Amino acid sequence: MSGPTTAREALIVEALGEVALLLDRMETVTSSMEVGRLAFINAGADLEGRLKDFDMRTASIAQQVQARAVEHIVRRTSKVTGDSIESQARAMNMAARLAFSEQADSSLARLTNALQQVLHRVDRPWDLWLTHAATAAVSAWVTWWLFSSLPPR
Repeated sequence: MSGPTTAREALIVEALGEVALLLDRMETVTSSMEVGRLAFINAGADLEGRLKDFDMRTASIAQQVQARAVEHIVRRTSKVTGDSIESQARAMNMAARLAFSEQADSSLARLTNALQQVLHRVDRPWDLWLTHAATAAVSAWVTWWLFSSLPPR
């Protein structure tokens, strides 16, 4: 075959050469894009595996944090409950002592007063007899004085 005879044919041949070059470049780009696509697929699969590991580790950490939080809440609740029970017991004990003290103080005061009077009588039993003896002596003296003051008959 012979070369182009007109300028138009020369331009068409040159355009066809350019199209052939473009097609070669497109095939190169297509194969490069296929390599890139496969690299992206592999990177995606690798990232998916890493994300699964990350999710598992995150879930494990979340469970540990949850367990520690529950333990802390249980400890604090137990301590607060114990403190509350102890405080309630002290308050009830103090209230019972106060109520008993108020009731017992007046009863004990009356009982103490009565016992002191009984002890006073027991300690000095002659006081009662001394009063009777003095009364008898004064009565005898008044009787003697009355009879001795009367004129004889």
